[in-house]
Order: sequence, then C-alpha cells, then structure tokens
Amino acid sequence: MRVVSLVPSLTEAVAVTLPGALAGATDWCCRPEDLDVARVGGTKNPALDRIVALAPDLVIANEEENRAPDLDALRAAGLHVLVTEVRSVPQACTELDRVLTACGARGRPRWLDEAEEAWTALPEPAERRTAVVPVWRRPWMVLGRDTFAGDLLARLGVDHVYAAHPERYPRVPLEELRAKAPDLVVLPDEPYRFTAGDGPEAFPGLPCALVSGRHLTWYGPSLARAPRVLAGALGAAGR
Repeated sequence: MRVVSLVPSLTEAVAVTLPGALAGATDWCCRPEDLDVARVGGTKNPALDRIVALAPDLVIANEEENRAPDLDALRAAGLHVLVTEVRSVPQACTELDRVLTACGARGRPRWLDEAEEAWTALPEPAERRTAVVPVWRRPWMVLGRDTFAGDLLARLGVDHVYAAHPERYPRVPLEELRAKAPDLVVLPDEPYRFTAGDGPEAFPGLPCALVSGRHLTWYGPSLARAPRVLAGALGAAGR
C-alpha cells in the first residue's frame, strides 16, 4: 500500500501505525519528526503532478483542510481519494479507524484505544468557562460553529462564545472580541503562532491561555495526551 497524506494529523497517524506506508505528505506534515517521504506542497496548494507521479494507491484528505477542486483533479487523474470529516472527538476516533483500515491496518492501534479512553474517562468539569478562541490575526478569526477544536474544549469545560455563529471560522473585529468579556482567551500556536508576546497584549485585563495547537486541533496520536496537556494550560490561565 502506497499512501499520500494531505493532512498533517493523518500523516502522523499513518506513519506511527503503518511504518513504510506513506509515499508522500505535505510540507506542513511535521510529525513524526523523523518523517522521510516525498513532499507534495501545501494542504491548500498541493503539487498535483507530483502526487500523481508517486502513483499512490490512496490519497487521504480532509474536507476542511483540503480544497475540493484539488481532490476532484486527483480523482480525474485516476487516483482513489478518501476524504474525512472531523468535527467532534468521537467522530475523530471513527474517522481515524476508517483511514487506518483503508491504509492496511489489520486492527485498531493501541494509541487510538488510549485516546478514546482518555476522552471517555474525563470527569465532569467542576466549572464551565466561556472563551474566545482566535485562530488567526490580521484579520482576527475565531472558532465558530461545528468545529473539532470547539467540541474538544467543551469537553474540558470551556464553551467558546461563537459556537452558534453561522460561519465555522468567522472574522470578528478585535473590539467585538473584547466586548464579549469572556472568562478567558484561548490562543493556540497554530495555525497562527500566538506567543506570550504576540496575542495576549490584544486582550488587556482578560486571562489568556497559550495552548498547543497540535493538542487542540490535531486528531491523531496526540489525542491521547491532549486532555492532560490542555487542562494544564487552561487551568493555569489567570493564576
């Protein structure tokens, strides 16, 4: 089985579970750190000719991270494309199982069982907090409706204030974000790399939690540690 992955989290999942199955991955696929495969461009602008030349048995993609015209072009070139949809933690586990099976796995990997157990065993949050969750600045964009990261945060007791917005990643003026007066602002280090000196200064007086984007937005082996990693970062905000 030769697989090309157009999604960083799926790349990690396949590489960890089925060493040698990956023939290609995007330039943004940085896990595992020793990944040595052909690079095929970005998630939004893959080099289609390079992918076709690799002659993969399967291309794995995601309906949010990859563009439909690119996937249609790969299908037109005769390639089999599997497209995932991940908007909740349970759906992530189901889709990961589907992807790995399609890539040749003969059973569920232990890390996926551990990830599912970690999220199923979460205690009821002692308190619920509201949050604004920017994912980009210039312009400011935040989590909106029906997102994987939003579902993940809700399971940790954090309800983001734009969960009912008609858009999934709305652009919202900074003044409006501040006016929402959330209990905290959650600032991941991807896709925009928020840091202690780039992000919190925009929200004076509001507790800010700098969190790992990999643990907030990736669905793969990182899911097993995500509850502990994120709970620590969220709990420390405002202390």
